[in-house]
Amino acid sequence: MEAMKPLMKLCSAKLKQATLLWLEGFREACCLHRVVILCLRSRKLLIRTGQCFLLNGFIFLGSMIVLNSVVIPTLYWILPGQCSQISSQVPCSFGSVLKLYSILRLGLIQLFYVFWFYPLYVFSLILSGIWYNDIAKFGFAAMGRSGPSVVEPSSTSETLTAQSTAHTERLAGLGGVMVGIGEQVYSVLLLSFFFLEVFAAGFIPYGGNVLNFLLLSWMYAYYCFEYKWNFSEVALEKRLDYFESNWAFFAGFGSPCVLAIFFFSPLVSYGVMAVLFPLFVLTATGSGAEQDISFQRRKWRGVGLGRLPIFYAADSFSLRVLSLLPWEPRVREEIKAH
Repeated sequence: MEAMKPLMKLCSAKLKQATLLWLEGFREACCLHRVVILCLRSRKLLIRTGQCFLLNGFIFLGSMIVLNSVVIPTLYWILPGQCSQISSQVPCSFGSVLKLYSILRLGLIQLFYVFWFYPLYVFSLILSGIWYNDIAKFGFAAMGRSGPSVVEPSSTSETLTAQSTAHTERLAGLGGVMVGIGEQVYSVLLLSFFFLEVFAAGFIPYGGNVLNFLLLSWMYAYYCFEYKWNFSEVALEKRLDYFESNWAFFAGFGSPCVLAIFFFSPLVSYGVMAVLFPLFVLTATGSGAEQDISFQRRKWRGVGLGRLPIFYAADSFSLRVLSLLPWEPRVREEIKAH
């Protein structure tokens, strides 16, 4: 029993660190006053954010409210679903009519989805993706930041990663261009495979919802900070190392994003997230996450939680796919160097 005490003390200290970092990340995500400050600084940002709210909040979510509050009740009034709404006779002699009404109602609702919601969803998805980038760009400019962001190394491996990044940045000409393209392809594959992990986690019978929530939190946190890191010119491998080394903070940051959508249907969840996501992007842009994490690490005398390989499976699949593409050997080695 005595031999277990140091281990229990270490686990208790690690749990305390993880909890404090999670709470710090959650608090950072909830600092939505930064959105107001940034919008007051930039008229372009205010307009683009307003357009995002108009499309996803007023039109998309508004259409959902109209469908559920007006269209469907009206269809039930015109095409009743119960015999008592047609006749007071007992037993009911309108069974075949009610079945026909049910089919017509279902068909009309599906037509509403096919010719309005699904096209609007695709349109919103494309346009919002463009607007999110603009919102992050205008927010970054409103912060008065320029040039590469300084991310404090969390370990010796990250220092080595930074050296690898410098080597990549020195590549010039066609090789440098190919490495840049390769990194973009790798990033898309990585996040795509990670999304599949998140989707699959929801089907796990025991604990699947908890794992799904956690993975979604990390996914949304990464998406929010990715815009900031792109404009700060932080290399991909350095982002991943920093993210995985501070996994508790980013789990906390992504939690409010997921809480806002976790209990809704897929279409409603998309609409709510499409409205809230630019707010969290701006919160991430204006956050001092690096300073907060560094402050906590100094309190713990530099002893962190250790790196958690969140993207390990997605990384393995991504590299497997990249190995099938006809890259030049040097380009393939540079992409794998993360």
